[in-house]
Amino acid sequence: MDLLEAKFKMNYPGFNLDVELNLPARGVTVVFGPSGSGKTTLLRCLSGLEKAPSGYMKIAGQVWQDKERFIPIQERKIGLVFQESRLFPHLSIQDNLLYGFQRTLPAERNLQLNEVVQVLDIKALLQRRPEKLSGGERQRVAIGRALLTSPKLLLMDEPLASLDTQLKAEIIPFIKRIEDEFKTPIVYVTHSMNEVLQLVDTMVILKSGKVANCGPVETVFSDVRLREAMGDEQLGAVLETSVSEHDEEFGLTRLDFMGQALHVPKQNIPVGQNLRVHIHSKDVSLSMASPQGATSVLNILQAKVKKIGVLDPKGYSVDIELDAGRPILATITRKSLANLNLKPGQPVFANIKAIKMIHDQSDAGFN
Repeated sequence: MDLLEAKFKMNYPGFNLDVELNLPARGVTVVFGPSGSGKTTLLRCLSGLEKAPSGYMKIAGQVWQDKERFIPIQERKIGLVFQESRLFPHLSIQDNLLYGFQRTLPAERNLQLNEVVQVLDIKALLQRRPEKLSGGERQRVAIGRALLTSPKLLLMDEPLASLDTQLKAEIIPFIKRIEDEFKTPIVYVTHSMNEVLQLVDTMVILKSGKVANCGPVETVFSDVRLREAMGDEQLGAVLETSVSEHDEEFGLTRLDFMGQALHVPKQNIPVGQNLRVHIHSKDVSLSMASPQGATSVLNILQAKVKKIGVLDPKGYSVDIELDAGRPILATITRKSLANLNLKPGQPVFANIKAIKMIHDQSDAGFN
């Protein structure tokens, strides 16, 4: 598998970046963390805008930086998309799109104008000027312009930060299609957990200039060590499911998760289609025996205790990492932990009180 390998160390007054990454050179890698954690600095190092002393970067077998060489940004096959679209106001949309394309050698062009226009649905915009477009339309054009340089890597620095919720909802499906259609790996910087959940394949969490965790999103999200870095409101599990059935009588959709069933409010999604869901750790309670129908909780998964989080003698709760084929996290009281006498490897039943559908961020509660 092609990899993106990077090692950067940068020292600034009051801040140090010290990261080492080995990422798959495919899909969407989201770099997440609070303000000041080093997200944009990392992106600038990846792009070549910053030269880290003794830094290293290699993508798909090609070295862009090591002790002997530093490939400048203009010679790297990189597409850049920023918060602002930065379109040329004196050019039409078509000419904006062709700006990078015409500066790419014909032999290195992997994408054509009509392909990008179709995927981003911007054909009707080609003869307009940037000032005649909405914010969402301008960002789609900016993404298209970056893609038409035929990049080996697309870097996106909080590209939706300046857009309202409706415009963000318009753009995200197009970003998701880019890797599917063009196989262009994306490194996407954001502080928005909503964007993370909808886009991410691989997740990098930065904290104070260092990598707090890195890996597949379902693994990273359910790590008991990451409460401080992730934040209490998002800690939990991200599960990949598929729609198996629609229950018209009760207005439910049944999802298949690793051979077990989950139920959510009826979704307008065809049977067989994948659906990513988010389960907050506080919405998972544990029991040692199956309730055998004597409960209002509809979603119950069989699992095993994998890891028990740090016990704070001043706190009331503890995080429990479960293995249900994929990691799931439960936050329970320390008293409940003592009463159940939980140990790693112990079989349990995870009672799920609410599920969030990531595509629309709605909650399904069953109590």
